[in-house]
Amino acid sequence: MASMTRDEVLALPATVDLVTGGRALGMGETKTRELARAGQFPVRLLRVGNRYRVVTAELIALLGISEDLGRTA
Repeated sequence: MASMTRDEVLALPATVDLVTGGRALGMGETKTRELARAGQFPVRLLRVGNRYRVVTAELIALLGISEDLGRTA
């Protein structure tokens, strides 16, 4: 699965599932799950029941994406 574009990342909801979070960082599902299990995923994970959620704002910050790029006044 391909990495996500800047616009795709900015269009994500407030939280996303683990695999989508990994994809935003250019990782495949296997590596994403390995890092989560090891407690080494690059951003904080929220545990909801038996699933992980990734905070989109933290992905955006890690990727250094600015929401203002390309906008005019």
